[in-house]
Amino acid sequence: MTEARIVLSTAGSEEEARKIAHALVDRKLAACVNIVSQIESIYRWQSKVESASEWLLVIKTQARAFERVRALIEELHSYELPECVMLEVGEGAKEYLDWINGSVD
Repeated sequence: MTEARIVLSTAGSEEEARKIAHALVDRKLAACVNIVSQIESIYRWQSKVESASEWLLVIKTQARAFERVRALIEELHSYELPECVMLEVGEGAKEYLDWINGSVD
Protein backbone atom coordinates (compact mmCIF):
# COMPACT_ATOMS: atom_id res chain seq x y z
CA MET A 1 0.00 0.00 0.00
CA THR A 2 1.20 3.47 -0.83
CA GLU A 3 0.89 6.64 1.24
CA ALA A 4 -0.44 8.50 -1.81
CA ARG A 5 -3.98 9.73 -1.43
CA ILE A 6 -6.63 11.41 -3.56
CA VAL A 7 -8.70 14.08 -1.83
CA LEU A 8 -11.94 15.25 -3.41
CA SER A 9 -13.51 18.63 -2.86
CA THR A 10 -15.86 20.91 -4.76
CA ALA A 11 -15.99 24.67 -5.17
CA GLY A 12 -18.81 27.00 -6.12
CA SER A 13 -16.84 28.89 -8.78
CA GLU A 14 -13.86 28.46 -11.05
CA GLU A 15 -12.06 31.29 -9.24
CA GLU A 16 -12.52 29.62 -5.87
CA ALA A 17 -11.36 26.25 -7.25
CA ARG A 18 -8.23 27.87 -8.72
CA LYS A 19 -7.50 29.74 -5.48
CA ILE A 20 -7.68 26.54 -3.43
CA ALA A 21 -5.69 24.52 -5.98
CA HIS A 22 -2.90 27.10 -6.20
CA ALA A 23 -2.67 27.39 -2.42
CA LEU A 24 -2.43 23.62 -1.98
CA VAL A 25 0.35 23.25 -4.55
CA ASP A 26 2.17 26.45 -3.48
CA ARG A 27 2.27 25.23 0.15
CA LYS A 28 3.46 21.76 -0.92
CA LEU A 29 0.32 20.11 0.43
CA ALA A 30 -0.45 18.62 -2.99
CA ALA A 31 1.65 17.53 -5.94
CA CYS A 32 -1.17 18.33 -8.37
CA VAL A 33 -4.79 19.43 -8.34
CA ASN A 34 -7.06 18.72 -11.29
CA ILE A 35 -10.05 21.02 -11.68
CA VAL A 36 -13.00 19.43 -13.45
CA SER A 37 -15.23 22.23 -14.67
CA GLN A 38 -18.91 22.67 -14.14
CA ILE A 39 -20.22 19.46 -12.74
CA GLU A 40 -23.81 19.38 -11.53
CA SER A 41 -24.29 18.38 -7.92
CA ILE A 42 -27.63 17.33 -6.49
CA TYR A 43 -27.60 17.02 -2.73
CA ARG A 44 -29.67 17.28 0.44
CA TRP A 45 -28.89 20.33 2.56
CA GLN A 46 -30.88 21.48 5.57
CA SER A 47 -33.77 19.11 4.74
CA LYS A 48 -34.09 20.31 1.13
CA VAL A 49 -32.93 18.78 -2.14
CA GLU A 50 -30.67 21.32 -3.82
CA SER A 51 -28.83 21.55 -7.13
CA ALA A 52 -25.74 23.56 -8.00
CA SER A 53 -23.02 23.92 -10.62
CA GLU A 54 -19.67 23.20 -9.01
CA TRP A 55 -16.02 22.63 -9.89
CA LEU A 56 -14.50 19.34 -8.71
CA LEU A 57 -10.99 19.36 -7.27
CA VAL A 58 -9.03 16.10 -7.52
CA ILE A 59 -6.10 16.60 -5.16
CA LYS A 60 -3.02 14.34 -5.27
CA THR A 61 -1.37 14.29 -1.86
CA GLN A 62 0.00 12.09 0.93
CA ALA A 63 -1.80 10.64 3.94
CA ARG A 64 0.48 12.63 6.27
CA ALA A 65 -0.73 15.92 4.73
CA PHE A 66 -4.48 15.27 4.93
CA GLU A 67 -5.23 17.28 8.07
CA ARG A 68 -3.34 20.29 6.67
CA VAL A 69 -5.14 19.91 3.32
CA ARG A 70 -8.50 19.79 5.12
CA ALA A 71 -7.66 22.82 7.25
CA LEU A 72 -6.60 24.89 4.23
CA ILE A 73 -9.74 23.96 2.29
CA GLU A 74 -11.87 25.00 5.27
CA GLU A 75 -9.91 28.27 5.60
CA LEU A 76 -10.23 29.30 1.93
CA HIS A 77 -13.66 27.89 1.11
CA SER A 78 -16.88 29.86 0.91
CA TYR A 79 -19.12 26.91 1.85
CA GLU A 80 -20.34 26.40 5.40
CA LEU A 81 -19.46 22.70 5.05
CA PRO A 82 -17.00 22.07 2.20
CA GLU A 83 -16.54 18.57 0.85
CA CYS A 84 -13.21 17.04 1.84
CA VAL A 85 -12.92 13.27 1.53
CA MET A 86 -9.74 11.24 1.24
CA LEU A 87 -9.45 8.09 -0.87
CA GLU A 88 -6.66 5.54 -0.56
CA VAL A 89 -4.55 4.75 -3.61
CA GLY A 90 -4.04 0.98 -3.74
CA GLU A 91 -1.38 0.90 -6.44
CA GLY A 92 0.10 3.09 -9.12
CA ALA A 93 3.13 3.65 -11.31
CA LYS A 94 6.12 3.76 -8.96
CA GLU A 95 7.59 6.83 -10.65
CA TYR A 96 4.30 8.73 -10.37
CA LEU A 97 3.82 7.79 -6.72
CA ASP A 98 7.43 8.80 -6.02
CA TRP A 99 6.74 12.16 -7.67
CA ILE A 100 3.71 12.74 -5.42
CA ASN A 101 5.75 11.76 -2.37
CA GLY A 102 8.60 14.08 -3.33
CA SER A 103 6.26 17.00 -4.03
CA VAL A 104 4.40 16.99 -0.70
CA ASP A 105 5.93 18.13 2.59
